[in-house]
Amino acid sequence: MTAKEWPAETLRLRLEREAESSGYHLSPDPEFARGLAEGLLANEGRYGYRACPCRLASGDAAADRDIVCPCDYRDADLLEWGSCFCGLYVSDDVREGRVSLKPAPERRPPAGRRTIAKALPLVSSSGLFVWRCRVCGYLCARERPPSVCPICKATSDRFEVFG
Repeated sequence: MTAKEWPAETLRLRLEREAESSGYHLSPDPEFARGLAEGLLANEGRYGYRACPCRLASGDAAADRDIVCPCDYRDADLLEWGSCFCGLYVSDDVREGRVSLKPAPERRPPAGRRTIAKALPLVSSSGLFVWRCRVCGYLCARERPPSVCPICKATSDRFEVFG
């Protein structure tokens, strides 16, 4: 392994550890996953955030929040196709070899159609906002979103007020 590959391998191992601790799985092909980790690191250097390496990021963190890895589309793609759009995350069936990896079609709406619905926020009976993780759908009632989603490990900026 070259010195250039070390950061990507370090990230791949960290993503794998985090994924497994949350019930997710990375691609069983370590070289493929390392290549995607290299893309995530390149995008982090380029934009300041880890945009999906298989999508065209705009450089606007707010506009690209839905494609920061793990993207908002991962869980739906895993359920329907067995892998996320880029193939970094895979289902149990793909990991165990019961189902072959097939490409997931792009689920992200075109730039002109991306809107975030503005509804009245849902407030719990205790007067706290109900927060929803945009990646995995986890819900919690708190004053502020958790710093890290306990399910998928997405950061607090990936939460929205549910309503």
